[in-house]
Amino acid sequence: MSGRSVVRELAEPIAQLGKPNRFVSDNGTELTSHAVLAWCGEVGVEWHYIAPGKLMQNGFCESFNGRMRYKQHNELLLLSLAHARAEIEASVQDCNLERLHSAFGYATTAAFAAELDNQWPASLHPTNSATQLIPSTALMRHKMAQL
Repeated sequence: MSGRSVVRELAEPIAQLGKPNRFVSDNGTELTSHAVLAWCGEVGVEWHYIAPGKLMQNGFCESFNGRMRYKQHNELLLLSLAHARAEIEASVQDCNLERLHSAFGYATTAAFAAELDNQWPASLHPTNSATQLIPSTALMRHKMAQL
């Protein structure tokens, strides 16, 4: 995947949800490209790169990638890029709309998110920002230092 592809794929969710304050990722070549860095400057989004070899600095993403990779590579025979995209979309729909998660009190991800959204007073809803918060790596480092 090229840096231009990364920018193109991020444009749609940002148009729908608003831009986050920060992206957190590893140091993959597609994510450190000139296209991504220039786009961040244009859009006004910080991009934080985790330390090389420290995958747990982005643990939620790495856990998801591992589970997705296992399912897509070990359970399915993908015949084309279009087939892979269709299977991934079906998996996303299943996870968000069908599968009950014990961490959410046996609700779907979509139902849990809607309930959280209803609990927020209107005055606290983020404006011009993605609704999901990204943890500050500085705070995480501070907490780890205390351990």
